[in-house]
Amino acid sequence: MASRPTMKPWIDAIHAYVPGKSTGADGKPLVKLSANENPLGTSAAALDAMGKVGAVATYPDPDSRALREAIGQVHGVDPARVVCGTGSDELLNLAAQAFAGPGDEVLFSRFSFAVYDIAARRCGATPVEAPDADYATDVDALLAAVTAQTRVVFLANPNNPTGTFLPRAEVSRLHAGLPADVLLVVDQAYAEYLAPEEDDGGLALAAAHDNVLVTRTFSKIYGLAGERIGWATGAPHLIDALNRIRGPFNVTLHGQAAAQAALGDQAFVAASREHNARELARFSEAMAMLGNHGVRPVPGKGNFLLVLFEGALAAGDALAALAAGGYAVRHLPGQGLPHALRITIGTAAQMDDVARIIRDAAERAG
Repeated sequence: MASRPTMKPWIDAIHAYVPGKSTGADGKPLVKLSANENPLGTSAAALDAMGKVGAVATYPDPDSRALREAIGQVHGVDPARVVCGTGSDELLNLAAQAFAGPGDEVLFSRFSFAVYDIAARRCGATPVEAPDADYATDVDALLAAVTAQTRVVFLANPNNPTGTFLPRAEVSRLHAGLPADVLLVVDQAYAEYLAPEEDDGGLALAAAHDNVLVTRTFSKIYGLAGERIGWATGAPHLIDALNRIRGPFNVTLHGQAAAQAALGDQAFVAASREHNARELARFSEAMAMLGNHGVRPVPGKGNFLLVLFEGALAAGDALAALAAGGYAVRHLPGQGLPHALRITIGTAAQMDDVARIIRDAAERAG
């Protein structure tokens, strides 16, 4: 007989999610370029809306009705086919929980978002990684990995942490190749950073098919990471399943008010997208210029850049140099990327400084 409660084996197999650091090894605060937060902050309209929230002794609207209406208006989706969550993380976990369990498989590409592995194990399913194509999602590899046990396929587009992107035709091909009883979850956490013509078609697939769920978040371009707000859309039976098992009051009063106001401030979204496009291009070019030192940026479309260190300068040494210079970035050896750093796009001055530190370190390494 056990002497204490024992975790289920699939829970014991989980490696807890490790968030991006904001301090150095000595505890000194660093400029945080490790969590893909918006360097422009938050919409003034969203901050104002939070300040106007009244008494918090009452529960928030459990169905986030006004927020769902606003989402529907901005994105052209039926509010009845929208569910809100505590960030998109909650909804990703719920998707796996609702449609997979012990004996089932949850499939995703190598170098995908770390939460997918956790979501699979959390419900007792088996996580399965398909091979990548130079850090990008390989549709053929994903389809080849589908088995009779596959129940959920996760696709981050743009992908985190690599930043790579599948165009609309490839997303459509992936969906078309899946059995009808397999749920395709298109995680569009960084979709607002794309140019309009780069729409991957996920929302259209979710509107037209019974086995596609699209998730989005207010944590990235909307600058509301601290409020933890996300949403998902799909066929009515998919939304019903998530509503059955989500938290009953999972989006706070402040969160609902802030997200609704943020949706109304598309000028802030556009400014954030333009800033990111400009600085991502400049920083990518700066890293590409270090190719003779074995530094290689992975072409990406999020608000971050994955930089590979394949020469004399190791990623760990670059990480240390950046920390000494006052910056926290993301090193991901636990995701099979010990030779890479994921660097959030910050202000123009910050990106110039980060590029300089990496260049100096690469030159010193030889």
